[in-house]
Amino acid sequence: MLKKYLAAAAMAAFAFSCGSRDKPTTTNPLDSVAREYVKLGLSIGQFDGDFVDAYYGPDSLRPSGRDTSQFPKGQFLRQITRLKQSLAAISANAGNDTLTRRAEWLTAQLTAFERRIHVYSGSFVPFDSESKELFDAVAPLYDEKHFRVLIARLDRLLPGEGSIPERYQKLASRFLIPESKIDTVFRTAITEARKRTRAHYPLPAGEDFKLEYVRDKPWSGYNWYKGNYKSVIQINVSQPIYIERAIDLACHEGYPGHHVYNTLLEKNLFRDKGWTEISLYPLFSPQSLIAEGSANYGISIAFPGDGQKEFCKNVLIPLAGLDTAMSDIYFEALAVRSALNYARNEVARGLLDGGMSEQEAKRWLTDYCLLPEKGASDYLRFIRKYRSYVINYNYGQDIVRKYIESQGGTAADPGRRWKLFETLLSTENKAGDLLKP
Repeated sequence: MLKKYLAAAAMAAFAFSCGSRDKPTTTNPLDSVAREYVKLGLSIGQFDGDFVDAYYGPDSLRPSGRDTSQFPKGQFLRQITRLKQSLAAISANAGNDTLTRRAEWLTAQLTAFERRIHVYSGSFVPFDSESKELFDAVAPLYDEKHFRVLIARLDRLLPGEGSIPERYQKLASRFLIPESKIDTVFRTAITEARKRTRAHYPLPAGEDFKLEYVRDKPWSGYNWYKGNYKSVIQINVSQPIYIERAIDLACHEGYPGHHVYNTLLEKNLFRDKGWTEISLYPLFSPQSLIAEGSANYGISIAFPGDGQKEFCKNVLIPLAGLDTAMSDIYFEALAVRSALNYARNEVARGLLDGGMSEQEAKRWLTDYCLLPEKGASDYLRFIRKYRSYVINYNYGQDIVRKYIESQGGTAADPGRRWKLFETLLSTENKAGDLLKP
């Protein structure tokens, strides 16, 4: 049976290679499964508009002429079962670590397909079960006492009188980028992030991005990867944008974050190795935990130590026409606020599992996440739309950081840290791979 499967896969791989872009002819049995995986993902995406975040593979794999009036849930789930069975057979007979790892990665991605199909159909499981199936991870649980301890640190740090959120917002307002300066500040930040990244990585010729400003989105920034090493980076100017966010978003959405991650995957896996599966980026999948976690961790790689604060003080704050006074206190407060980000997970977990009312959720978002009223409302929109995706930012970042540091990629050896990070961005990984002892 395996011989028949190998022969069929070889014929399919030959036919596919004739119409593909810059990929060698391959004959291993996983390649035909990878093509079916891509076709399936694109077919699901015809119904679920949030399913496919990016696709840059051959047009021959795109579905055509499908009736989208009724969601074929059962058919999709049966296809997933068949593909998983094929992957299990391939893995059992592989005798090849690379093939086995690819099969395991694809299996985890298909598990996410299953869960997202159920979510799209209105069938839900508890928050932690959902995140495990979608992103291969379960975020740690923190009670309110944990966040009260962190907030007490801010209470001692923040100047002035009033509630902690009020005092924080008053301090932060000193570093709000005027709308007329947003483009200048962002382009300066992303140019610097790109320069620092390219000093370590030989990115493909022609890689580039287009910067756009949008309004009324539930997120602050988004990278739409278009293939051929090109991205559209969108910044939501409906939300207040503070000075540190210029570097955060420049790194996260651009360099060495999402744009670099997708560029390296396209170059090293899709074009150089012919791994078709990587040309499809399903948003609700283990790939996103690596994408978001590495994009957040990449900020501290590009601007290590006090690098972000110093670049803001010396370049961005003056460029925005703001006063650098109290910037040291502000960045101390930001460090505490970063640790408070896990409160966002608890809000999402509580809301989606039914253990927290919307009123209580807003209290947590204002008291512990220090969001203004509009920011809290926007984040509730984000939770309703993206659900357990929220864990990818904070827990994903911690998973990536601990993995890189466990391999010797510490601040004491920045060259090794950059190299390990490049390898991570050029490999099919899931959270379970990084959490292995």
